[in-house]
Amino acid sequence: MAVTAILALLGGAGVWSLIALHINVATLVDSYTNAVSFARRIWPLEFPSAAEVAREVGTTLSIVLLATLLSVILSIPLAVAAAANTKRTQLGRTCARSLIVASRVVPDVVLAIVFVRLFGLGVLPGVLAMGLHSVGMVAKLYADAIEHVDPGPQESLRATGAGRRQQLVTSVFPLVAPSFLAIALHRFDINLRISAILGFVGVAGVGMKMSEAFGRLNFSLGVAWALVLFVLCVLVEWLSASMRRGLLRNASGTEDHPSRIVGARRRRLGDTVERGDGLRCRVSPPWTARRVRRHLYGAAFLGFVLWALLGSGVLDGELHGGLSGFLATLDHFWPPGSGGSFDDLVEALGTTIQIGLAATLCGAVIAIPLGSLAARNVAPNRAVFVACRGVILAVRATPELVLAIMLVVSIGLGPVAGTLALAIGSAGLLGKLVADSVEEVDPGPGEALRTVGASRLQVYTGATLPQALAAIVSNGLYQLDVNIRAATLLGIVGGGGIGYFLLQATRTREYEIVTLILFMTFAVVMVVELAAMGLRRLLR
Repeated sequence: MAVTAILALLGGAGVWSLIALHINVATLVDSYTNAVSFARRIWPLEFPSAAEVAREVGTTLSIVLLATLLSVILSIPLAVAAAANTKRTQLGRTCARSLIVASRVVPDVVLAIVFVRLFGLGVLPGVLAMGLHSVGMVAKLYADAIEHVDPGPQESLRATGAGRRQQLVTSVFPLVAPSFLAIALHRFDINLRISAILGFVGVAGVGMKMSEAFGRLNFSLGVAWALVLFVLCVLVEWLSASMRRGLLRNASGTEDHPSRIVGARRRRLGDTVERGDGLRCRVSPPWTARRVRRHLYGAAFLGFVLWALLGSGVLDGELHGGLSGFLATLDHFWPPGSGGSFDDLVEALGTTIQIGLAATLCGAVIAIPLGSLAARNVAPNRAVFVACRGVILAVRATPELVLAIMLVVSIGLGPVAGTLALAIGSAGLLGKLVADSVEEVDPGPGEALRTVGASRLQVYTGATLPQALAAIVSNGLYQLDVNIRAATLLGIVGGGGIGYFLLQATRTREYEIVTLILFMTFAVVMVVELAAMGLRRLLR
């Protein structure tokens, strides 16, 4: 009853938000003329030269790669300290968890504003801002992966007197390595979409070119850059998804494990030692096609990192004013202040919350049927499965900022454009999570219903959906958290809410207002997080 009441309350809040924001069919019909006019203004698209596209795409990929790598390097020790089975002390675990949460709280745009002021426009501010913000997600997922490893090998090593470092190197890291790589690839996808937002605050790459074009009202060029970013996101999403599936599928494989024993008549591809019975034992893995492929991937990755370091200009960044300049910049952000506009900030924060609630509700209404049809055990045929997965991939690959810009120009400034942009983005992310949750349910109850003559729809509503409902609700609450954060950022491009005041305070260098907005957003997100934690406990 408590769960039903909370879900009803959230659903009612979403409907109230839709009404308060005037999001209805009439609003969309009224914007039809603006949309047609915008389409005429951008056509034909003004594509930049191939050399410029290659240069800016290379810069964007360099920033995203280095930022993701920085987050991984910082997250591994934090995750080890934060995991219950590898922590040194409870105090150390609490401190590590606090640092992880703190890095999630500070928006990457705010970090980018600080680093642009410190280092100037370019690559380095984007790498630092995106990398530090990514630690919040990467370190949390790494810690969860470490806590879920099989404790047997670690306990065996501990019983033989192995030290903590030996236990980590031989019984923890090898088991979580596939998950670590999959999480890093997933964060790479997210950072690529975030790069579009950071371009509006001075970070180099495709996002900055798009920002400059829209700032000059050159919509044909701006949309062309947005299309370049969309194609890049689709390609990276497809490639990383394929790599993640391969990593997770082979995570439990043992064909390359060094303990395999091979007879003397087998071809000697690795080092061997003589056994007492005349046979030889392999003490290094054989050079199979999979092992060669892994080494080639590793060499290509190292080459890409060196290219990003040397070719992007990230090593050319210099701290303006030295340490005194750094401290002086931080001093501008404290103490927080409202500049006499506290009531306006509170009203704008309320609008941001409404945007998050309305977008989550609309996204969930689309994502549940779309994600269900994208699950192999629910889709009536392969054509429907592939089509729904393709829609989800295309939506997920489109940055919300690009959608917001298009909708702002078509519909006009205000929360309607921001809400619709987030709703479309939510449908993509929630659709994928719903599809994964539905595919992971126990097939037994569905097969039992099917044997007694139940239809496909009855099996879905009577067995599949009830099993996946807890995961769907949990993912929906996570999406609400994400949407409230994203609504703050979409205000930068006219999507309504408190993001507009964030942009104005940045332009006028009223950094104390930026700090106050950060604290206000943090308070709202913490309330949502606490409510989500309580609801997840009830669902369990």
